Amino acid sequence: MGLLQFTKQGIYCERADVYIDPVRSVNKALITHGHADHARSGHKHYLCHKDSAPILKLRLGKKIQVESYGYNDLIQINGVRFSFHPAGHIVGSAQIRVEHKGEIWVVTGDYKLENDGVCIPYEPVKCHHFITECTFGLPIYQWRPQEKVFDEINRWWHQNQQLNQTSVLFGYSLGKAQRLLQNVDESIGPIFTHNTVFKVNETLIEHGISIRSTKSIDRVKDTKNLRKALIIAPQASMDVPWMRKLQPCSVAFASGWMGIRSSRRNRSAGRGFVLSDHADWEELNLAIKESEAEHVIAMHGYTDSFAKWLNENGINATTEKSMIENQQQESDGLSNHSHDTSASKSA
Repeated sequence: MGLLQFTKQGIYCERADVYIDPVRSVNKALITHGHADHARSGHKHYLCHKDSAPILKLRLGKKIQVESYGYNDLIQINGVRFSFHPAGHIVGSAQIRVEHKGEIWVVTGDYKLENDGVCIPYEPVKCHHFITECTFGLPIYQWRPQEKVFDEINRWWHQNQQLNQTSVLFGYSLGKAQRLLQNVDESIGPIFTHNTVFKVNETLIEHGISIRSTKSIDRVKDTKNLRKALIIAPQASMDVPWMRKLQPCSVAFASGWMGIRSSRRNRSAGRGFVLSDHADWEELNLAIKESEAEHVIAMHGYTDSFAKWLNENGINATTEKSMIENQQQESDGLSNHSHDTSASKSA
């Protein structure tokens, strides 16, 4: 038995009696970041990075018990040393380092290596055991620098203005929306956000995190004034009444899955911009190399293919099903659907 174990509740450290990103209610949960598949309701105590704390309270309720820490702060629980380290995924995202008697594990949560200009950039952490996501763990997934992607987005927005169309850009309300907002060229025109995004931004700004302030689309009475605007909204709002009021409009999605034609077609998007908050193929391999880990455990995504590649290249790698996959198997009897699980994550 290693320092960390994989259970139905989540990744478990028995000596400290704590879980990491558990999917079922536990007494004490260390949370890598605020996305719903990692931060769930029902735990008695939450421990997270200080920038994740306001997000957890916004999403899970102000009454939850949260202890928050800075990056590299030492947390000792029954002799086990825990610390949070930048993951570069979204604001407040963290890798969790676990150490006891010289044995070191790192749980990455979700991460990316490119500096997005919003969250603290990823920092490599050396360890013996490296538990990594591999949402985009195939060689076909290789991202272009975000500057080039935003050049495309800015041109699309400007072209829509020439056609007297409102530009609506869909991205996940926590993470992607802030990245879009922070990196588009605000000199092109006014920027508005869906109210869900607005509330997240407002929460972050209130807690000292630098995000461009915008107006909520809910506060706009005359949609004719939006013809030159960019509106950033979550995908769930695509078919709601307010969208119909924006016609004529041009719609686009920002996601790592936009590199796949079927994803663009299924979302009925006029445009797709390949922009992911997860590590691509090259970044996954670099993160593993920089960790200097003796053992890599692949979770969340193309686990079998990625582990096979690592083993063929001299890196001892195994796989573990995510707790989400185990829950899904219990409910629908599926035996292996790593791609489907990956696609359900915010990308």
